[in-house]
Amino acid sequence: MDAIFKALNDPTRRALLDSLRRKDGQTLTDLEEQPDMTRFGVMKHLKVLEDAHLVVTRRHGRFKYHYLNALPLQEMLDRWVAPFLRPQARALSDLKTKLEREGIMGKPDFMMQTFIRCSQDALWDALTRADQMAAYHFMCSEVRGDPKPDNVTEFILPDGNTMLRQVTTEMDPKTRIAMTFEPAFMGPDAPASHMVYLIEPQGETCMLTIEHYDMAPGQEGFGEGWARLASSLKSYLETGVALKGAA
Repeated sequence: MDAIFKALNDPTRRALLDSLRRKDGQTLTDLEEQPDMTRFGVMKHLKVLEDAHLVVTRRHGRFKYHYLNALPLQEMLDRWVAPFLRPQARALSDLKTKLEREGIMGKPDFMMQTFIRCSQDALWDALTRADQMAAYHFMCSEVRGDPKPDNVTEFILPDGNTMLRQVTTEMDPKTRIAMTFEPAFMGPDAPASHMVYLIEPQGETCMLTIEHYDMAPGQEGFGEGWARLASSLKSYLETGVALKGAA
């Protein structure tokens, strides 16, 4: 928590975060174009932001891309603000990543990372068992179809309509799941994209990374949904109570 306050206590670092909020996945050269910033200065400030987990990176080819990681800020809100405003809304989520399969899917459009105090088996089950997925999903009351290679998984809203359809394309047991992302809530003609879960045990916790690829214009808001899902999943595994119905 001290690292977050230190990182935010500088207008230059806040400007870098604002830049990533406007356009995620920038290189050092992109960020160097900010007014009154030298390359060395940008590197120095990015190191502080990475140490605070407010920025996460993904290396692809010769370039290193930087992404805003908003969940540590959500952690502060959950700790000090949410108890006064909406106690039922969200659980805290921290994030960090180590990415696999560099170059296979290219540069992700969105990344999110969190640490969850649970076993690798428990996290894997929560991501691959339809009954558990329904238990912690923030909007859906039912999930049909366990994620398995070539299997269809559908997320069903309380009114019976399908919110999301996914097809599992790859699975590495307990470490990686790749799926399509077909947002039925945006209409029948909404373009599909792709997402990946990466799991890495870290002592008493597991590090979960979420990557989203091939997002079409207008789908930038998916990030909020991922934050809500990650928060509810974390709460479900750590406390047994999901964060359902937070609109």
